Order: sequence, then C-alpha cells, then structure tokens
Amino acid sequence: MAMDMKPLLKFAPELHRKYLLFILNGKLPNLSSMETNRSVLMYFALSGLDILNEIDNIPPERKRSIIEWIYSLQVVNEEEQVSGFQGSTALNTKEAKGRNSPYKWAHIANTYSCLNSLIILGDDLSRVNRKAILRSMGTLQLPNGSVKGAKIGVEDDMRFVYCAACICYILNDWSSINVDLMTDFILKSIVSNFSVGLFLDQELIISGYDGGIGQGPELESHSGSTFCAIASLSLSKNLHRLTKAQFHALRRWLLFRFDAGFSGRPNKPIDTCYSFWTGGALKILDAYQFIADEKNNQFVLMTQDRYGGFSKWVNTVPDPMHTYFGLAGLSLMDFEG
Repeated sequence: MAMDMKPLLKFAPELHRKYLLFILNGKLPNLSSMETNRSVLMYFALSGLDILNEIDNIPPERKRSIIEWIYSLQVVNEEEQVSGFQGSTALNTKEAKGRNSPYKWAHIANTYSCLNSLIILGDDLSRVNRKAILRSMGTLQLPNGSVKGAKIGVEDDMRFVYCAACICYILNDWSSINVDLMTDFILKSIVSNFSVGLFLDQELIISGYDGGIGQGPELESHSGSTFCAIASLSLSKNLHRLTKAQFHALRRWLLFRFDAGFSGRPNKPIDTCYSFWTGGALKILDAYQFIADEKNNQFVLMTQDRYGGFSKWVNTVPDPMHTYFGLAGLSLMDFEG
C-alpha cells in the first residue's frame, strides 16, 4: 500500500500547469454547466498558474485576448445600478450587444474575479469604470451591514461581504460601503451561544463555546465564512475590533480544524480547499505556526490527480476550484515549487 501511494505524494507542477491551461482555454467539457460563471473558472486557472509562476509563460497575444474578453464582460448601467462584471457573455444576445438588457447585470463575485484576473495579467485597470462599479456595489449593502451578490434573486452573506471588501481594496476606495456596519455584521456573526471562562495569560476572559464565524449572525461556524470575515476585517483595517477573547477563541477554533489535513467544520471530513480557507485565516491571525506537523502537506498531495489537478477528497475527480485552493494551501505551507 505504501509503495502504491508514494508516486501520488510527489508534487507534479507540470501536470497542474497543463490542467489549468485546459481550463483557461475552455477545453474541459464537463464544466459546461458552469458557463454563466466562466469568469470565476478563469480566475481559478489564472491564479493557480500565478502560484506556479507560469503567468509569464502565457504568450503576450493570449494575455491580451483574455484581457479583452474580460472587458467585454464589463457592464456600465447607472440607471439600474447593476454595473460591474458578468460571469460570461452567454446571456448577451446579438440584439443586446453594445447596450443594456434585462440579463446584462453584474454579480459581485464575478466583479471580484475579473478584477483579480486583470491584475494577475498585468492590466492597469485603466478601463475599469470604478465609479459605476462602486455606486452599484453600494446598493448591495443591506441595513444590517451584510452584502448581497446581485440586485435581485441572490443571498446576502459573508462571501459577498468579502467580495465587497476586496473590490474596495483593489480600487482603493471604500466610499460605497458603510465599513462600520460591515464590521458590526461580522462581529455579530461570531458564534457564542453561551459563555465559558478561559484562563489566558493568568487573566480570566469570557469567550463563546465555539468562537468561529458563520455566514451571518446565529449561523453555524464555518472555515470559509471565518476566512471571509477576518480577511474583510484585515483589508478594512478593522482586525483590532476583535476583543482579546474573540481573537483567542478564533485561533483556537481554527487550529482544531486540523487533523492531518484541514476541515471546514467540526466532525466533517478533511477537504483540500480548507488548506486555504482555514490555513489562510490562521495566517491572518498569526497562528499558522502552531500547526507543528511536518506532514501537513500530505493530504493535499494525496488528492492530486495523475493527469493534473486536485480534488476535494482522495480518489475523486479534480475540479478547478480545488486545484486552485490546493495550490494556494501548499503555498501557505511554504511548499517548494
């Protein structure tokens, strides 16, 4: 058994490069159901290649064509306040080309993905209509401080709070978001149904039984939403708003998500993507060094596919998201290559 596993534990960057280029070039037919979120798949591919130091190997003309395609997704619609970037051109009919239409609305996750992809490709964002994006994004924040993904028909939760914070950070303009309301929403989402005493530094402090952060107030703690929350606090320079009790409880909850690999919730199996969500949150909170395990990378390496890419679990099919987060997780571990 050990002999059979050994080849899988060797990092194969060349195979991952080929897999990500297949995604970037739209050559994986099983992803057709993701057509309306093609910009997100593109972001996973580009960011994964960036982690592998492969962006400079993309031919200049190919980079330019991708940049032009991204800008073709930009929507400027100040009348309906739906400016930003779309997921793809799939819903843009020939008749609607060059003008606004009912289906030509931006989504905050696609705007986040497109802006990041432009930066990775070396674009200066000079053609981004910053004012239109920020004004439309401002309409997505709810009175409780949360942010919804689009104007109509989508959820509001910590994922989109993070997207909003990243967009504001990238565009260096926080004027469209009420940062105090956003921060209050995050702090109210820390799970603490009842209080227990913890002794830290000889001082009795009060902390919730859990300490993690959910998608919103009174929701279950989750590593993904915890990362989104504390990353948003960090980007907006509000990490100091965590109390000492909250800070220690967050680190403790995240550290308990490690068991030869990272999980997203208690009593759930370890999963490749949480090497980033949980690991990234620990990095922001300066606690990653407390995972004293030289074999931290082994689970992620076990989810490599022999033809490239990473999967959610061992012996399952790889996908773009887990490939990107697997590479990102290995980078947090300072894994060579």
